[in-house]
Amino acid sequence: MSITNRFRLRAVPAVLAALIAHATFDQALAADPIKIGFSMAITGAFAGNGKAALLATQMWAEDQNAKGGLLGRPVELVYYDDQSNPSQVPGIYTKLLDVDKVDLVISGYGTNIIGPAMPVVMEHNKVFMSLAGLRVNEQFHYDKYFQIQPLGPDAHLTFAQGFFDVAMTMDPKPKSVAISVADSEFSQTAAIGAREWAKKYGLTISYDRSFPANTVDFAPIVRAIQAVNPDIVYMACFPPNTVGMVRSVREASFKPRLIGGG
Repeated sequence: MSITNRFRLRAVPAVLAALIAHATFDQALAADPIKIGFSMAITGAFAGNGKAALLATQMWAEDQNAKGGLLGRPVELVYYDDQSNPSQVPGIYTKLLDVDKVDLVISGYGTNIIGPAMPVVMEHNKVFMSLAGLRVNEQFHYDKYFQIQPLGPDAHLTFAQGFFDVAMTMDPKPKSVAISVADSEFSQTAAIGAREWAKKYGLTISYDRSFPANTVDFAPIVRAIQAVNPDIVYMACFPPNTVGMVRSVREASFKPRLIGGG
């Protein structure tokens, strides 16, 4: 047997061992979960929306894992309660990225929570998928930020457009609008759009005031709006605020021609 052939025979076990080790390593990698980290408002003022968003995310993860996961790896959700408190968010995302070593990060619920996470995500150079945010990236200009809401480049206008477009189809057309705004970043941004639409359509803004986002008694607010008797009422607030406002409107027997918003 030639020296070359003897060398080849001796090399075969080493090559096989290397291939087996590599395959075993690949299988181990494939078994490791893809960790997706986020904060969520499980308690606090935004808990109603946060719990719904968390449930939807958990349903997606369950469905995805039933299909074989992502890239052949199971999905694992790693999340913490931000208590609807923006000041909790930077610490949570720092922990997710530096301690939990998550592979991907997504946002919690709402503009107020997404903004505080941005600097941490940007520092780690991570892609960031955000949930229900309004104009969050306007101040950051981060090229790895993606918003799931299809609101376009002028989100504040798009968000309020439907309400005012519908209002202006009424006969006779409304002449005045009340704008009631929750004291939060999201709601204040939505209100900017409402004011611009009111101006475009020549509506008089007869009421434009903010209220604390954790308000539970809307009767005083409704009475103040009722006193100026606007044709339509735009509510820039969260769903729990909207429910409370509509309930108080009904209890006060206040009958604007249109009430709504988001």
